[in-house]
Formats: sequence, structure tokens, C-alpha cells
Amino acid sequence: MTIIPEAMRNEPTPEEVRASQVYLQWSLSQDEYEMICQHLNRLPNYTETGLFAAMWSEHCSYKKSKPVLRKFWSQNERVVQGPGEGAGVLDIGDNQAVVFKAESHNHPSAVEPYQGAATGVGGIIRDIFSMGAQPIAILDSLRFGELHHNTTKHLLNGIVSGIADYGNSLGIPTVGGDVMFDATYQQNPIVNAMAVGLLNQADLHVGKAEGIGNRILYVGAKTGRDGIHGATFASSDFDSSTDQNRSAVQVGDPFLEKLLMDTTIKAIHIFGAAIVGVQDMGAAGLVSSSAEMAGKAGNGIHLNLNQVPQRETNLTPYELMLSESQERMLMVVQADHVAEVAQLFTDADLAAVDIGEVTADGRYRLDFDGVEVANIDVQYLITPPKQNQKQQVPARLTAEADPEFVPELTDVTATFKDLLAQSTIASKAEIFKHYDCSVRTDTVIKPGGDAALVRIKNTRKVLAMTTDVNGRYVYLNPQVGGQLAVAEAARNIVATGATPIGITDCLNFGDPDDPEIYYELAQSCAGINEMAQKLNTPIISGNVSLYNETDGQAIYPTPIIGMVGLLENIDHATTINFKNADDLIYLIGTVRPDFNGSELQKLVTGKISGQLKSLDLNIEKQHQQLVLKGIEDQLINSAHDVAEGGVAVTLAEMAFKTPFGCQVQADFAASWYFAESPSLFVVTVRPEHQADFELLARTQAHLLGKVTADTKLELTGSDQTIKVNQAVAQKLYEESIKCQLNQ
Repeated sequence: MTIIPEAMRNEPTPEEVRASQVYLQWSLSQDEYEMICQHLNRLPNYTETGLFAAMWSEHCSYKKSKPVLRKFWSQNERVVQGPGEGAGVLDIGDNQAVVFKAESHNHPSAVEPYQGAATGVGGIIRDIFSMGAQPIAILDSLRFGELHHNTTKHLLNGIVSGIADYGNSLGIPTVGGDVMFDATYQQNPIVNAMAVGLLNQADLHVGKAEGIGNRILYVGAKTGRDGIHGATFASSDFDSSTDQNRSAVQVGDPFLEKLLMDTTIKAIHIFGAAIVGVQDMGAAGLVSSSAEMAGKAGNGIHLNLNQVPQRETNLTPYELMLSESQERMLMVVQADHVAEVAQLFTDADLAAVDIGEVTADGRYRLDFDGVEVANIDVQYLITPPKQNQKQQVPARLTAEADPEFVPELTDVTATFKDLLAQSTIASKAEIFKHYDCSVRTDTVIKPGGDAALVRIKNTRKVLAMTTDVNGRYVYLNPQVGGQLAVAEAARNIVATGATPIGITDCLNFGDPDDPEIYYELAQSCAGINEMAQKLNTPIISGNVSLYNETDGQAIYPTPIIGMVGLLENIDHATTINFKNADDLIYLIGTVRPDFNGSELQKLVTGKISGQLKSLDLNIEKQHQQLVLKGIEDQLINSAHDVAEGGVAVTLAEMAFKTPFGCQVQADFAASWYFAESPSLFVVTVRPEHQADFELLARTQAHLLGKVTADTKLELTGSDQTIKVNQAVAQKLYEESIKCQLNQ
């Protein structure tokens, strides 16, 4: 007779699980369920079925995206730790390393904006300090629907508040990111968080359950019922006709996280190698952290679930294993040190309990009330069946090409003003004013520039960091769009004087079972890979967020690139703002009539369409190297890359918050000032450095004009002139989002 623990008596029996097919609701397919039955040579019980559903979900296993991810280039001379751990690690000299990763929290944020965003920040921070690193910065990359919709305002306010409250409470500055608005994200916002940390390389820890007999130490918050099946929730589409699963959204406590962060880092410093492995209990909670740690080490694991700290009564093994309660970590600790390590956490008013051990049998075994409630092969649990997804070129890319968008503008000044007020172009100060960007006192360049700069204490070195992608470009041409995402992120880094050194990513796409969506994923990643190799920026960490669609309508493919750069000398830190009247203004690169997918096209036509022109990877690299050399030689006073809104918006942003204007002239039509051509920078040079800069730049740079002592922006083309007072332009730029939020 099988003994059933009291807490489990209301659960379906294995036979009832099979009959009800409850596993289908957990995104486990019928074929997968049958494979599990065959492998076990029996029916899995309710708990085991839940474990497989979570671990074989796309969110945990990447079973559908792995064939694409495996092609990413992730090794060069700086890489200390590539993909597969909590975060990627790059050598930055002096036995130090930068640790960084990005994560998505899209589905939870769509359902519960505040908690969804807040716990997204908490999760990515745990990925950083689980490696032994001190988190030093947060960035967020956000995508919303059109701002005039009340739904967008609700989402934006909740998400921004969640990010701000969690990060500010932790005492970690939110220093950058990017925000875009488009109807494609109306029901499915994108909320990606990136965290950056610093590490003495001797303190590096990874998530492996090595050493037979070593103990499994649970530390942090107690386990509740929040977030159960959050991983499978993130691995399915939205349906507007049904209520979304709010129970799958976790609830965070940043003050508890601060205690956990500080104590974990302290424990690693004190006990060193006695702490064998560390991993965050993130997606799929206790099962993913423990099974993945055992799997990476090739060992088994045996847990006593009665020992798991609980904040609610009568939790079942299913609930204990799949809860995604926040602020929890799992440590593998040498047996003779477990009491000392636990005491450190207990002294910080955190739970710290020995819940099991590392075993040699390769099995994943769970006991509850003296009964074995799961016994599974670890490697089978963490290795879902291979998926071979079909690819098909989207119909929009095979149809007869839309005619080239050629703007016909009768009043370029009016158009310029309208562009400055577009939500995607307008100042995001109304958003980032909520974030504490100066806590820890190391922020050199705050939000509003091309990239953030954060100094490394006790050195002259500075880290640059940014996030970027334009989903419209990826939609029009996935491969070129992927290349442009990396190129734009790198230009942001370069404009500060820093050298790009590595990439993390958040790959936000629709349903991968749609061959057209999978084509977008594969081709954009190919483009990302090509540009990353060209720029020597390995892809060392990242996240995949699929099923971003509602009622069968997918978002634009949005592979967000998070990039870090290194500046060896803080004295060379460069900002976008004009510095002196009479400084010369140069355009690096050549403007083309690149209007397809542009802000101008959206403004004029209300949509985007057409083909993207190709990107010359060699020219992109050459222009970046020119800017870096010009800054290093102290020939460049200010630098800004050209992005949404073209050269016109770039020049305006350089003039804002200065007492200066500009006077420039080009031999192209005035509308071309709004073209979004790739590989472009605008830089300023002192007149006395003109000869040296032109010798360095040769044919790569063109003199446009000069910075003026008055505050007029005057941009002359071959047919018209854009003329606007800087104060008028700045008011439009700075007040647009605030006005829309208050309407």
C-alpha cells in the first residue's frame, strides 16, 4: 500500500493526472508526457509531472531556441565565463572582472506591472551576486504601446514604479536603458532588465553541485505560494478572452534582497572555496536551481522538503518545488562549514537551512513526510527532447516590395518639431527621474546620454553600459536589423570614449512554433552574431523570451542588446553636449535616403514598410575606431551617434541644456536630415585641432558647420532650411511624454 502524506491527499493520483491531462495546461505536450512515462516505466505523480513541465518549458530549457543560441560566438581573450551560468564574466585587467546579464519579465509585467517589473530587477540582481560579484548598476529596456492609450499609461506607471522602488531600495543605481513606443507592444509590453557587477576574479563562484556529500543550503526568504508555474506562464501566449494568471506573478521585498545580497557576498569572501556553488532560485524556483546545479556537475541531489523554510501552512511538494517566491538562493557548502555559513545568514535575520545533499547516483530524489515523492534521473529532467523548428520567410518579405518611402515635406521645420515630440524620440527624463542614478556615487554619465559611465573605485577605469534595438528594423529585415542592433549599441559605447567589450541579450519574439517567427529569431541572431564578431564583442550571457503575442498577433521581433565597454582613463570620458562656441561640427559617415522603418515614416504614414538597405560591417567598425582614436588623442570634444530621427535630432540633443546652437549646411535635401542611416556619428572639434582631426579622419568625416554662441538651430539642405530656436525645440522634446501621461 502506497503511503500518501496528509498534505498531498487532495492531489490527483498519477492515473488522474493522465486522465485529466492537466499537464497540457502547464505547456507539456502529449508527446512529451508519453516520453516521460516511457522513460520512468511508470506514470509520473503530480509533483513529478509539475517538475518536468517547469524544467521542459521554453523559459527554463530553451529547447526551441537552443539550436540558434548555440551558434552565438562567445569566446575571446577577455571571456572568463560565457553562457550557461548566472551571468557572463569578462576580464578587465588588474585581476578584476565585469559581470553582467539581462533578463526578461514581460508576461508578469503585463499582468501585474509593479510586481512584475520589481521582481524582474530582483531576479537579475541575484544572477549577478550569485557569481560573487557586487552589483553596481541596473539598466532597463522597455517597450510599450502608443502613449495616448490609457492601458499604456497604466503599464508604464506601474512598471517604472516597480523598477524604481526595487532598485532604489537596494541602493543600486539605475543608470540607463532605452524606451520605445509602438502599437505592436500594446498588449504585450517588453520589460527587460540588465544588471552589471564587479568581481575580484578570485571570488568567482558558479552554480555547480560538486562534491559528493556536500550539503544543500537554502538561504533567504521563506517559501510561499506566489509564482507557482511562473516559468510555464512565460512559455505561452496571451489570450485576451481569459483572465491572465496573476498567481504566477511573484511578490518582491527589496529590503530582504539587500540583506541577502550583502550576506551572500560576505559569505563568499569569508568562506571562499568552502562554498562550492551558488545559484538564484529564479524561474521554476527550487527545482530549477537544484536540478541545474546537479546536472552541471554530473551528480545527483537528495532533498528533504520538510526542511524547506515555509511562510504558509500545508504547502505540498508540488508547491514547494515550483514556487517562485523571491529573494531565495541555493548554496552547495562543504559539510564541515555548513553550520558556520548558515549562522552568517541567520545573524542577518534570513532563513538558512540545510535541506539535503549532493549524491553520486545521478538521481533527483525528494522526500516529504518520510515518503519519497520524486525519483528522476537528473540529466533527463534537465534535458528536454530536441526540437527542430521549421523556418519560413515571412510573407511580407517575399511579397512584391513596397515602394521606397520618399518623404515630400513642404515645411521641414514643422516636421522637425513634430519629430522631437514623438514618444520614442522625446526625452525620457519623465521616466528616469524616478530612478536613483547616483547612489554609490560612482555614476559619471547619467541617463540621457548615449551610454552610462560608472567608475571603478580606486582606479582610473570606467565601465560604459547601454541597451538598444529598434524592433521596426528587425521586422523589415531580421538579419540587417540584428546587425544594426549591435552596431547601435556599440556606437553608444564608443561615443563615451569606451571600447565595446561584450554583449548580453534579451531575445523577445512571438510564438516559435510559427515558422515565420522562428525565421525572425534565427536570422536576427545570425545578424547579431556577425556584427558581434566584427566588433570583437562576444555574447557571454542572455535570455530568451518567446510567446510574446496576444490573440495570435506577435510583437515586432525585438532582440535587445545589452553592451558593456571599458574606458581605461576617466579623463577621456566624453559626453554628447556641445562644449564651446565656434567648435567645428563634423559628420562621420555618409547620409543615405534611409527612411524605411524610420520615425519620419511612422510620423507621416502612421506605419512602417519597405526594405532596409544593407549595412557595411567594415565601414561600421572603421567609423567606431575613428571616434575612439579621436577621443583618445583628445581631438574630439563631444560625440553623439545618429539614431532615431537622424542627424537633425542628433544635433538638437547635442545643443539641449547648453547655451549654444548650431549652424550647419549639407548638399543633400533637408528631409535627409531625418534619414536613419547607419554608421553615423556627429562630433565636435576645436578649431585649433581641425588639421589634426581631418588628417586622422581623411574621407570618413565631412565638415557640416559650427557650434554657435546663440541658441538657434539652423540646418540647411539643398532645398530648404530647418530653423528653430533651441529653447522651443527643447521644450517640445522635454515635455512631450509628461504631457501625454497627464492627458
